[in-house]
Amino acid sequence: MHKIEMSPEILARIPGFRDGLHMFGNIDPSRTAHVIVDLQNGFMEPGATVELPVAREIVPNVNKICEAVRAAGGINVFIRYLIDEETQVNWSSWFSDFASPQRRKAMVETFSKDCHGFELWPELDVQPTDLIVDKTRFGAFVPGSSKLHEILQARGIDTLIITGTATNVCCESTARDAMQMNYKIIFVADGNAALTDAEHNATLNNMVTLFADVMTTSEVVGFLAVAANKRQAAA
Repeated sequence: MHKIEMSPEILARIPGFRDGLHMFGNIDPSRTAHVIVDLQNGFMEPGATVELPVAREIVPNVNKICEAVRAAGGINVFIRYLIDEETQVNWSSWFSDFASPQRRKAMVETFSKDCHGFELWPELDVQPTDLIVDKTRFGAFVPGSSKLHEILQARGIDTLIITGTATNVCCESTARDAMQMNYKIIFVADGNAALTDAEHNATLNNMVTLFADVMTTSEVVGFLAVAANKRQAAA
């Protein structure tokens, strides 16, 4: 698991920006989606094309949040990174400029539809009531990347809990865009994974400053439990 170390200097600024560290502790589960980003074989399997070993370690935390979200009345949305022929053309700046021919070939053979690497990691707690949405960019909210925004809007969702991999790529990209589209973002410090602690913590510093309420798994589960109890009491 990552050693979480957010900058004391950055945390010290927070009181000057807003009231308190946690803005979104009063979760409304009926308007909340847990967005699980790219926990697929191609990122998680030992020896995989884009293996991020810590991603395997966060799965128990991700599953705890999935269970808590269901119990409270929210939804879980599992995101899968998909590479198709159209994306390779429309996103040529990535596939041509940032990836060698060998790298591009490996990525295509890993994350194309029906490839083993494209499938969700088998240890994830995926239930029939959960949603699965494919995206074709790092961020799920980039125009043309996925239908996630439309799906969430149709369900009245305004709060997103973000977990997954990689912290500093697809998770951060999704969170940044979503916040600017007026979603309330909860970014889970021990529910996201990067290649290194430095990359992971750099994103947490970015998130806590302007983009998200950064919480631990236990904090998220605790807030959801309070919401679930209120829901049962009102029933």
